[in-house]
Amino acid sequence: MSSQTISGKVLSRIHGKKRGWVFTPVHFLDLGNSAGVRKALQGLSDRGVIKRIARGLYTYPRTHPELGMLSPTPDQIALALAGKDDLRIQPSGAYAANLLGLSEQVPAKIVFLTDGTNRKIRVGKQEIILKQTTPKNMATAGRISGLVIQALRYLGKDNVDDVIVDKLAERLSSDDCRQLIKDIRHAPDWVGGVFRKLAERNA
Repeated sequence: MSSQTISGKVLSRIHGKKRGWVFTPVHFLDLGNSAGVRKALQGLSDRGVIKRIARGLYTYPRTHPELGMLSPTPDQIALALAGKDDLRIQPSGAYAANLLGLSEQVPAKIVFLTDGTNRKIRVGKQEIILKQTTPKNMATAGRISGLVIQALRYLGKDNVDDVIVDKLAERLSSDDCRQLIKDIRHAPDWVGGVFRKLAERNA
């Protein structure tokens, strides 16, 4: 297959995605060999169709009328690093706490748990880390309960007081709290106690 043909197929797939999509050469290996795909991506990057944000990592950039080109979110980058397979990711640590408004600090190292392999990449001043974990830790991946479990684990039992519970109660909807109770069996006992408090407040 000629490099021109590969380039056209790669471009067609990119145009078929929403702007903001983040991807690696792995997402196109069904279209041609590795060298051809990398050459096609390099050409599209040189033309400004896509943006290279790190070695082997690209985005089909979104733009804002006032802010210009927008950077992809850590979640979008992590999904790209997870590959084109149906791997799951779960924000953890300080990043999970930040997403829930329990911490104002955006960490320099953003850690995602995954059922895939360990990966890490630096984008600007941030390091995105995929950390392989157990099936139990991934049981609630992609659900609000998974995010709350990881945030509370990061804060630690002794630091989760009424102020933290109040902040979560304001943040979570009744549907969110029902999901927490559904997934309570996946949470440590003390986190389950927090789930019950949140459900009572949103009853």
